[in-house]
Amino acid sequence: MKKTALVTGASSGIGEATAEALARDGWDVFVAARRIDRLTDLANRIGGTAIELDVTDAEAVANMAQQFDRLDLLVNNAGGAKGLDSIADANVDDWRWMYETNVLGTLNVTRALLDKLLAAEGTIINIGSIAAFTPYKGGAGYNAAKFGVRAMTTVLRQEMEGKPLRITEIDPGRVKTDFSLIRFKGDEDKANAVYADKLNLTAADIAESIRWVASLPAHMNIENMTIKPRDQL
Repeated sequence: MKKTALVTGASSGIGEATAEALARDGWDVFVAARRIDRLTDLANRIGGTAIELDVTDAEAVANMAQQFDRLDLLVNNAGGAKGLDSIADANVDDWRWMYETNVLGTLNVTRALLDKLLAAEGTIINIGSIAAFTPYKGGAGYNAAKFGVRAMTTVLRQEMEGKPLRITEIDPGRVKTDFSLIRFKGDEDKANAVYADKLNLTAADIAESIRWVASLPAHMNIENMTIKPRDQL
């Protein structure tokens, strides 16, 4: 029986690369995101299934979960950052978006599929960030959201102690994707400056780590993995 995986935030970047890597490894891959046109292209390319989904919509997530009779792997990748405002000048709407997408989105999808993952003795991989343990000026909203994901991942591991479920957090450093383009709301000059003249990881680099974790024997759990470019301190 083919093992089944769901990757959220799969319409671009790390999510898209992860879906491709898992499909090459023989997984039956479901990809979920809001941009259904891009998802459909990806699903056709890898022989997977596209699901239009906003992870912050708890009802939509619950309906999505009904599509699965079995789920072996959940990759909670949906997330992102908006802005680099100081706390004094914080845009509350941006903070709310970051919390709802990164934290509540991960919560919604995990809760909806937890029973199926337990029944399959499966794996949850949450995509965090080095922002979860390295605060930086202008990053407070994103730092707080990824701290939340890190706390939730750790507590879930504690609550699932003794149960047949592997739980992993992968924390990327500087990865050249459209992450910064979203953070700067489409400003390509600002986004490109983040990666200019630097050694950057690619989405495929992080996807390979996810593929590897998912391929390990069921008795092995990678608790945390931090991945940065060689020159990033």
